[in-house]
Amino acid sequence: MRKIFIVLLVFVWLQQSIILHSQTIRPVKDNVGFCWDAAEMDSFLKFLSGSTPGNDFSARNLIGGISVHDDYLYAGKVYFPLYRLIRTKEVLIFGVTHGSVRKEMGPLSNVLILDEFDKWRGAYNDAGISPLREIIKSKLPPGSFIVSNKAHSIEHSIEALIPFLQSYNREIKITPVMVTQMPFGKMDSLSTKLATVIAAYMRERNLVPGKDIFFLISNDANHYGEDFNNSPYGLDAAAHETGTKNDLRIAGRYIDGPIDKNDLLELTKEIWPDSTSKKQIPIWCGRYPVVFGLLTIMKTVQLLDLGDITGKLFRYSDTYTEKVLPVKNTSMGLTAPFSLKHWVGWFTAGLYIHR
Repeated sequence: MRKIFIVLLVFVWLQQSIILHSQTIRPVKDNVGFCWDAAEMDSFLKFLSGSTPGNDFSARNLIGGISVHDDYLYAGKVYFPLYRLIRTKEVLIFGVTHGSVRKEMGPLSNVLILDEFDKWRGAYNDAGISPLREIIKSKLPPGSFIVSNKAHSIEHSIEALIPFLQSYNREIKITPVMVTQMPFGKMDSLSTKLATVIAAYMRERNLVPGKDIFFLISNDANHYGEDFNNSPYGLDAAAHETGTKNDLRIAGRYIDGPIDKNDLLELTKEIWPDSTSKKQIPIWCGRYPVVFGLLTIMKTVQLLDLGDITGKLFRYSDTYTEKVLPVKNTSMGLTAPFSLKHWVGWFTAGLYIHR
């Protein structure tokens, strides 16, 4: 009997080992700009908590947000006001499809990009995947998405958010969705389909937005300077002031207030490239996920008969203004320089339900 028991224990151990080692875990892409150590992340949050102004934003009716994804030592104080309010069990993240992905994989447009990793690396543990991801795959029409672990492995705009999300909920689960370039009409129709899937998922499980599920859009604002071939105002302090004021004007006009479809269409004229126009536009790397994500969130809330959404700008800054946070004894570093000839703007904003 004892031998049989031992054999059974060994069998169970082998089965668990096989399951464990058969899991595919999305590796870290950027191990310089972000923090992947739990103790260091805790120390960084303690620093931010004691040095970040504007911590009086409300979590009441907060169901989503727009987040920076730049280096923590630049943008930590801009991340913090949003993430300190997020306590949900899962989060759907709309990520960027950066040029690095397109360079390696070729042109990508008119689709969403999903993954099939079992987990994603985090600072505290490996982040699990929400059941929503596989439901999206089964419900969205063929041709509206592709599944590519390679694309998600190259892209950093989603992984940047995970350590901050885990800081307040170690067991949070994610649904990573990369958004590619597509015209507004395509975004409108595809966001309706995706919102229908999300709303049905939430109804079936009695999920409350803001309590059980949260929506995040990853974005960095204007990329200004010689390295980006984007310096319409010049390369001095006055140009920096003009560029950041323009970022703030756009965010204030289209994101800080009621969110509606007509305004989102107008937003595309401000931040989307147009080959027929000679107008110089700010380079927001999240220009497609911002519009697609806001359309999807707005429609999901409406399908659930919860009202509408309104945005609240939490904090805006940029690499040249912030420079490097005075954090000691850190393994974090910088992935790009800052100067009047090379700066990146970013902001966080909250998305609230209102009736």
